Amino acid sequence: MVTRLGFGGIPIQRLAEAEAVKVVKHCLDLGINFIDTANAYTTSEERIGKAIAGRKREDLIIATKSTDRTREGVEKHLQLSLKRLGTGYIDLYQFHNVSNDAAMKAVLSPDGPLAVLEAAKKAGTVRHIGISSHSIDIAKKLVKSGKFETIMFPLNFITYEHGEELLPLAREHDVGFIAMKPLAGGALDNIDVSLCFKYLFQFPDILLIPGIERTEEIEQTVQICAGPRELTPADWQEIERIRAAVGQKFCRRCDYCQPCTEGINISIVMQTRSILKRLPPETTFSGWFNDEMGKANSCAQCGECEERCPFKLPIREMISENTALFREAKRQWEESR
Repeated sequence: MVTRLGFGGIPIQRLAEAEAVKVVKHCLDLGINFIDTANAYTTSEERIGKAIAGRKREDLIIATKSTDRTREGVEKHLQLSLKRLGTGYIDLYQFHNVSNDAAMKAVLSPDGPLAVLEAAKKAGTVRHIGISSHSIDIAKKLVKSGKFETIMFPLNFITYEHGEELLPLAREHDVGFIAMKPLAGGALDNIDVSLCFKYLFQFPDILLIPGIERTEEIEQTVQICAGPRELTPADWQEIERIRAAVGQKFCRRCDYCQPCTEGINISIVMQTRSILKRLPPETTFSGWFNDEMGKANSCAQCGECEERCPFKLPIREMISENTALFREAKRQWEESR
């Protein structure tokens, strides 16, 4: 039902509205039929709604998400998404970033928000129910729960260990696999991106959803998809070289390093470079992310996180680098206003 390549709706928040609508329309014109967004992506749903206006609705598969964990909150988000997208139904409605035990318990609670989506599915305003996660342990439990039709999880040739473990489980339980962060959340932007997509094409039954900000990006990606998909020995050699270089300082967001004695959300801090690239500065330098980066300044350099990290990352050094990067980006933005 879906094209192998989907559209990730995070980056269009950074564009002027007319340009954002143009980018989405161009993707649709190129034949992409799966569009992913979320209530939390500020202007993304509204812009997608304007881009799909006048299109045959049955030709599109629209996915959105809610970060709320209450019945009332999910109902409110669902109605708001329907309004913003200008549609009478959502093809795939997902619980967003269920990555710890508390969130999973809240979602799966008998009197929790899952009942709202199950009722909406019976009513026809939601066609399918899915979930996204960044924790391999939680994701495996969610796949085996029998409650969800899709799982969205990071998969690329850097974050491959857990994805390759989760994918066979999803197949076993007939759960569709949506691969987010095919470019490792921006960590692989400055390389031959054909390697990223050719690597993922070795898995015949996954949906790829790169975040798209420019028409040139999607044109290049579509061309890659239409070309040879086999990885040559030279390609594999280059992948191994990049893994060795990037892997020394690449957070998989498994959260095995937690809890931090100072309350720092380490995996959030490690996303700084990606967030600076993908989110509008108004969002980045105020609100929740700004607050999390403020906590990072209190790092006690105790090293307990590094002892727990299965990938032996220099977490203390990486926290310092990311906080410095954030402070400088925020300073430049404030001076430019």
